[in-house]
Parts: sequence; structure tokens; C-alpha cells
Amino acid sequence: MSIQDIYQKAIRYAAEKHAELQQTLPGSIIPYAVHLSNVAMEILVAASHTEEFDTEFAIQVALLHDILEDTHITVEELANEFGNEVATSVLALTKRDVLPKEDQMSDCISRIKQCGKEVWAVKLADRITNLQPPPSHWNKLRKASYLLEANYILKELHGANEYLENRLAGKIVEYQDYII
Repeated sequence: MSIQDIYQKAIRYAAEKHAELQQTLPGSIIPYAVHLSNVAMEILVAASHTEEFDTEFAIQVALLHDILEDTHITVEELANEFGNEVATSVLALTKRDVLPKEDQMSDCISRIKQCGKEVWAVKLADRITNLQPPPSHWNKLRKASYLLEANYILKELHGANEYLENRLAGKIVEYQDYII
């Protein structure tokens, strides 16, 4: 299957599942699939700057990275559609809401670290994409907390992908303007 066919299968599946719940980007009417495609775009560009990178695998994980956290899809359903490796990797990227909020990110990062560098790259790409202008309803403390979390992700996933690490570091600097 070509990279284009892989991309189309994953984006259509994810877009449909997120749209069933009428999910949009926070504080907007933009369909949630735009976020997913932005994460995948970061992965595609990073892949062109990275040796020994499984782009086909990473694209699927990028496009599906929020499906377990934000929809009713189960790990088993995801594995049946995209295979165990993709499902397991998406599960690693999924925060466990049974944990206290303050422990969710560190738990997620520890599970990501048990996966291949492509999964690390997806987490970096996700945070790069999320460091856009914050939703208007976020207060200064929420924005500062999000920035702190971005720094934590960058530090913990150092060595994952130099291109994406540099992109995230730049986005962190830009995001500081939203806290002032």
C-alpha cells in the first residue's frame, strides 16, 4: 500500500470517529481532523529530515493518536483495523483518565519511552501542533501550565527526533508571548 493510501485510510477512519462525536478544535468550529492532519504533516516533514524513520507507521499513529482518548473506539477495534503495533502505540500516547490529572502526562511519557522513536516523534509533533494560539477561555495559569508541560515533553523525549525537537523548542519560545 502506498503512503498516500495509508494516509487516506487512517485520516478517513479518524475523521469519521471524531466527527461522530462532533469534535472540533477547542474554542472553534474547525473539525478535529485538521489537528490530526497537522500532526501528520509535522511527521511527514520530519521524516524527510530523519534517517531510518518508518514513515508509514508514524503517519498512522499520528492520524490516530487521539482516537482512544477522545472517541469510543477500543484498542481491539483499532488493532483489527490497523494492526497491533499501531494500536499499542496509540494506547501509549493515550492519557489514562483514571489517574490524577497531575500524574497523567508523566505516565503517558513513560509508556511512550517504551515504544519506538516514531511514537516519540508523534508526541513531539502533537505538542508542536498544539502550541498555536490558546483557546480564548484559557487563563494565564492554564497557558503557563501548558507551556511547562511542553518543556517537560521536550526534555523527556530528547533524542527522539532532532528536527521535531528543534521545532518544539521554537514553538515553546513563541508560545511564551501568550502568557504575558
